[in-house]
Amino acid sequence: MPLSVSISVPTACISCFASSNKSTASSPPLLKNLRFPRFWPWQKQVKMGPLSVSPMGFGTWAWGNQLLWGYQESMDSELQQVFNIAVVNGINLFDTADSYGTGKLNGQSEKLLGKFIREFEGNKQVQDNIVIATKFAAYPWRLTPGQFVNACKSSLDRMQIEQIGIGQLHWSTANYAPLQERALWDGLVAIYDKGLVRAVGVSNYGPKQLLKIHNYLKARGVPLCSAQVQFSLLSMGKDQMEIKNICDSLGIRLISYSPLGLGMLTGKYSPSNLPSGPRGLLFGQILPGLEPLLNSLKEIAQKRRKTIPQVAINWCICKGTIPIPGVKSIKQAEENLGALGWQLTPDELLQLENGALESPQQMIQNIFQTS
Repeated sequence: MPLSVSISVPTACISCFASSNKSTASSPPLLKNLRFPRFWPWQKQVKMGPLSVSPMGFGTWAWGNQLLWGYQESMDSELQQVFNIAVVNGINLFDTADSYGTGKLNGQSEKLLGKFIREFEGNKQVQDNIVIATKFAAYPWRLTPGQFVNACKSSLDRMQIEQIGIGQLHWSTANYAPLQERALWDGLVAIYDKGLVRAVGVSNYGPKQLLKIHNYLKARGVPLCSAQVQFSLLSMGKDQMEIKNICDSLGIRLISYSPLGLGMLTGKYSPSNLPSGPRGLLFGQILPGLEPLLNSLKEIAQKRRKTIPQVAINWCICKGTIPIPGVKSIKQAEENLGALGWQLTPDELLQLENGALESPQQMIQNIFQTS
């Protein structure tokens, strides 16, 4: 039977919906057609600032991105079911961004997420406890705190909610527009003070800038709740580990995006079997050197009766981070849920990390990450 998520959960982050929350006749079948996993991978929620969230969230970068992930609007029905499966199984953290979605579909991820929340037909308390973490892009035309506030309001309008769980600055402009950076920080302060968000976070901030913004926000009475960076067995270099140590020392929760290295840590691809599109070019550079790591993942997965992605995601959880693997199918949702409810042993963690160190190639660092 489904597990209740009534334990120590905060007041709703999406406290009020439009009165037309009921699904229309044209809406896709929801809960009655769900294919539930064979397990209930519930773990105790963890604290992230004032929020209580699941130890793993789901990322929604693919929801609207045609270029990299092949999104089509015909996928929306399955994406609704993906969302429902996640929520019923205890996932309450969903990460998105105002820039997610290509071309005319810009903002599509936020629109779909809001729609899926409104049309969720399950327990109302579960629905109310969903935490949305969205990111506001540091576009060159966002030059004032007021423009940043307007960006937040636009996201609220797209999702049709009254308050966002975590409002995040998507990247730092310190390397190329330091004056804009201060305005964006003041924008974070403004959306927090105005109650548009329950907490604030940053994304793609390196160690030095992370310390700077933490201290700046603290002086303004605004706690920094989270820091989101690329973090996985493919991204565990000096900077990433320093970011993790800073987060631990300051009480900031690290959200690890791309925990599966854009798919390289799924075991699905090889140098002779590459994905199409831009990912294929990247994979072709890195996969030939990943044999030690992939072998370690495979060995532990077989011993544990888990899949390779489940082991890779569980490593992120064991390191004290909140991974947000992307999902665009029911199969992926069910598999990702299998990363919960168990823990790698210290010896297994060491084996994986040694495998990563023996693999000469690492994930290319996000160009937006600062020092």
